[in-house]
Amino acid sequence: MDDIRSSPDRELVDAVLANRPGAFECLVREYQGLCWHIIQRMVRNPEDARELCQDTFLRVHQCLHQYRYESALKSWIGRVAYTIALRHLQHKRIPLVDNGSDDDCALVESIGDGFDLEAACADEETQRHLHAAIEQLPPLQRTLLTLYYLEETTIPEIARITGLASGTIKSHLFRSRLRLRGALEARTGVAA
Repeated sequence: MDDIRSSPDRELVDAVLANRPGAFECLVREYQGLCWHIIQRMVRNPEDARELCQDTFLRVHQCLHQYRYESALKSWIGRVAYTIALRHLQHKRIPLVDNGSDDDCALVESIGDGFDLEAACADEETQRHLHAAIEQLPPLQRTLLTLYYLEETTIPEIARITGLASGTIKSHLFRSRLRLRGALEARTGVAA
C-alpha cells in the first residue's frame, strides 16, 4: 500500500478537517458520481436519490474525523452511501434481492463466463435493451454491476463498501450477467 501520509486521500481529508475553503466542495465533486451511482441504482427514484446523496455528504462531513485510512476514501464514502440507501430501502420494505435468489448456493469463483457485455451491446438498440434489463434487476445486483463495471471498483473494494463477502459479490455478478444475457437474447432474438 502507498505511504498514506502523502496520499491524495490524506491531503483531501486533512484539508476538509482543517476547514480549508473549498476543500469539502472538492471532496463532493470527486465522489458525487460514485455516490449517485450507488444510491440511484439502489433506490431508482431521482428525488429520493438526490436527497439521499445530500444525506450521504452530510454524514461524510459529520463523520470524516472517524475515517482511519484503513481503506481508500472512495471505499469509505461508498460505504456511507450504500448504508444510507440500504436503510432507505429497509424503511420502505423494498427487498434487496429476488425472493427466489438463493444466497446459500455454491459461490462462483470466477466472474467470467465467456460473455462479453460490451461486445454484445455494441449497437444503440442493444444498449437500450441492456439498460432496461439492468433496471429490472433487484437493487443489490444493479448496484454491484454499477460498481464493478461503471465505477471499475475492484471486488475487495466492493466488499468494503457493501460489507458482503467477495464470493457473494462474485456470485451476484455472475447471476446478474446470466439474467442480462437471457434478457438480451429474449429481446433481440439473438443468442449472445
